[in-house]
Amino acid sequence: MNTYKKIDTSETNIFFTSDTHFGHNNILRFCNRPWETVKEMNQALVDNWNSVVGENDIVYHLGDFAFSSNASWLHLISCLNGRIRLVKGNHDDSRYPGHQTMDLFDSVSYQEYLKIDDQKVYLNHYPFLCFQGTYRGNDGVIYQLFGHVHTSPYTNIGKDFVRLQYLFPMQYDVGVDFNDFKPISWEEVNRKIRFQIENNVNMLYWIENKIQDK
Repeated sequence: MNTYKKIDTSETNIFFTSDTHFGHNNILRFCNRPWETVKEMNQALVDNWNSVVGENDIVYHLGDFAFSSNASWLHLISCLNGRIRLVKGNHDDSRYPGHQTMDLFDSVSYQEYLKIDDQKVYLNHYPFLCFQGTYRGNDGVIYQLFGHVHTSPYTNIGKDFVRLQYLFPMQYDVGVDFNDFKPISWEEVNRKIRFQIENNVNMLYWIENKIQDK
């Protein structure tokens, strides 16, 4: 039996993000990010984050936070607004400042079950094609938010991209590459997923629209 953590949005703002990859040189090339250097990327991601997140807001970061030294992690987190709750990604264990974990983040886990107002939400670094929410009716649907796949409206050459056609309407990639390189608010996530469910489309709909708008 999963216990859902209750969050009341009348009391706090909630944001989601993933795959910032602070300090990662190769991510500029892998994901065609629009910066020349890691220093420029780091500063832009911090500025973007703080442009939408307030000091007392909650941010769920769904993994792959940084590729850098312990000191750099400490500096980055000190620069970022909000109470950051990390859901670990595949790179965080090998590049994580170990014993300093609880001092750096508000919490750390491998997955989270939330109940935001009346909506149940499952958080994991990876997209799941089988999870609790997929066989429920629209009224009882459980959302799944994820990262890892670095979905982008501008470049999708990774092996994971072809698999995204199988995602359900109640799933959404909160990674920075898919969300203008900043955390996305609960209100925006909820709006997009409701649209996807009502129109029986998955998140590739947003990529197709962006391509058509060019």
